[in-house]
Amino acid sequence: MHFIGAGPGAADLITVRGQQLLARCGVCLYPGSLTPTDLLAHCPPGARLVDTADLTLDDIVDTLVQACRDGHDVARLCSGDPAVYSAVAEQMRRLDAADVPYDVTPGVPAFSAAAAVLGRELTVPTVGQSLVLTRAQARSTSMPDGEELATFAKSGTTLALHLAVNRVEQVVDELLPHYGADCPAAVVAKATQPGETVLRGTLGDIAGQVRDAGVNRAAMIFVGRVLAAENFPDSFLYSPGRERHAPGDPYCENGGQPH
Repeated sequence: MHFIGAGPGAADLITVRGQQLLARCGVCLYPGSLTPTDLLAHCPPGARLVDTADLTLDDIVDTLVQACRDGHDVARLCSGDPAVYSAVAEQMRRLDAADVPYDVTPGVPAFSAAAAVLGRELTVPTVGQSLVLTRAQARSTSMPDGEELATFAKSGTTLALHLAVNRVEQVVDELLPHYGADCPAAVVAKATQPGETVLRGTLGDIAGQVRDAGVNRAAMIFVGRVLAAENFPDSFLYSPGRERHAPGDPYCENGGQPH
């Protein structure tokens, strides 16, 4: 039983390991609304393909367990990376209870693909060295206490919001008092997929751009000064003034040990 990160959408952005596992699995469960048909072409001929879009958690787990007990190698494709908003935790919990072993293969996460589309590093020296991955409250599980957008916004750190584009006005309203209307913002919808849409602006105008473009699903929202950073110092990583063989230097390629 293999949980496999399918990546952000483009079929060639699955990892080599993920593709190799997919090619040997006789059963593959996949999220139909998010998985391109080109990706499913990696499955072996005659593989049983199960679209989970209309299945409940019980249906999915029952299918996984039965396929494993029937002796099949089973792939459970997860959009993006299984570590983030993939709903694998509850599937793992039930597989543990059923005594079904599994492994996890990471994938390219949506925020990483979207940042690549924007052509931006999200950790820029002296501008922003932290990134908060979060979402907005909507028709979904409630957010834990202390994880409100305003709480994160107080730090001024860069935000990457999943599952929030349909509530973009709410997001803007909550962030404006902390970042200001001139703070750079961007939205990338369907990153690496057909129909990819890129919107760049500020907190003051990004909600209007989203509505005008008709973006309503599969989108990342970014907010932070790193999105427009220009006059920042070079990273110390490659500075000629840094001792490259200092013991304990976490950036030293040989671990700080003598040659």
